[in-house]
Amino acid sequence: MVDGMTQVRGVARRTELFDALVDLLLAEGFAGRTLDDLAARLRCSKRTLYGMAGSKEQLVRAAVVHFFRRATERVEAAVAAAAAPAERVEAYLRAVAGELAPASPAFFDDVAAFPPAAEVYERNTRAAARRVQQLVDTGVAAGAFRAVHAGFVGDVVSTVMVRIQQRGVAEATALPDAEAYEHLSDLLLHALTPRP
Repeated sequence: MVDGMTQVRGVARRTELFDALVDLLLAEGFAGRTLDDLAARLRCSKRTLYGMAGSKEQLVRAAVVHFFRRATERVEAAVAAAAAPAERVEAYLRAVAGELAPASPAFFDDVAAFPPAAEVYERNTRAAARRVQQLVDTGVAAGAFRAVHAGFVGDVVSTVMVRIQQRGVAEATALPDAEAYEHLSDLLLHALTPRP
């Protein structure tokens, strides 16, 4: 029983550290940080960080994975709370925007420049585009949206999401990623609304 409690506390502490690490990386980025810096900021030992990952690079990748796992849970909870198809699409994209809002330009620049983190972001972006396509398919089938080609809509959404992820939208428009997702939501919902 003691071993089980110790294990539960260990998992809770690890999750707490990953949450704090994610918050730190979102706010300040990670390119210029060392493991010593991170340990000092998180008030833990380097050994503790090495227990979470074998190197700074692996730790950063694990933190980015943790960020997207946590974000996906909250985004899906927002979708589950919405009833109508348009509300579900809007809830999805606005929740994505909300999850990305705390991330600083330094974080996004560092992710884009670090292939292991960029790959995680890209994979999650593709999954998000597939989810939007699924929500659009459901809305079209229910008659809530115009009869659009959901595959085309998914491809367009995917293209925009990838441009957001690769910093193309920020460079072209100066929009933060979260705000770009809000505009994407507005544009998509306007396009899907049945014409009078």
